[in-house]
Amino acid sequence: MIVALRMLAYGVTANFLDEYVRIAKSTAMMSLKKFVAAVVAIFSEQYLRSPNNEDIARLLAYGQNRIFPSMLGNIDCMRWKWKNCPTAWKGMYCGHIREPTIILEAVASYDLWIWHSFFGLPWSNNDINVLKRSYVFSELAEGRAPAVNYSINGYDYTIRYYLVDGIYPKWSTFVKRIPSPLGDKRKLFSKAQEAYWKDVERAFGVLQA
Repeated sequence: MIVALRMLAYGVTANFLDEYVRIAKSTAMMSLKKFVAAVVAIFSEQYLRSPNNEDIARLLAYGQNRIFPSMLGNIDCMRWKWKNCPTAWKGMYCGHIREPTIILEAVASYDLWIWHSFFGLPWSNNDINVLKRSYVFSELAEGRAPAVNYSINGYDYTIRYYLVDGIYPKWSTFVKRIPSPLGDKRKLFSKAQEAYWKDVERAFGVLQA
């Protein structure tokens, strides 16, 4: 257990712990694999999954109460500093900040539940590059996503959507923020959208902490 937790927490190799814990490299690797397999076996059914019908109904109801009908959550990306990046890979994962980073795309709901995560792409990427290679809309593209029907201002819609910031493209699955809102209606919408979109930022803050 000590070997598995130290390797996961500090990102060290099995050889780094052989003298401290007095365990051979092969035993340390076997312990780590068994630990990870046990975590997946115990928690995957509940936590490593897409939203089911009950989850979708709860998320849609919560969005309706916050004037965003048929909204599933918030999608955004963050850069995660890779402290123990292998030297041979640093060139692939160094961007404008000149340090190895991994960009994480996530969909988070108001309760800090992360329903989707996609990360590990090499080279310098922004939110749009990651989105084009992500599988967040794979079920929708394959026609397997649950149908949703709602009306706003006399228009009928059948696709659920996410709240995003201004860098994302103008897709029907995104509701972007208004950068410089003019008028009471736009200001009210921007205030509600920014307040709700902060849920994903709060989830990133918890992960970093």
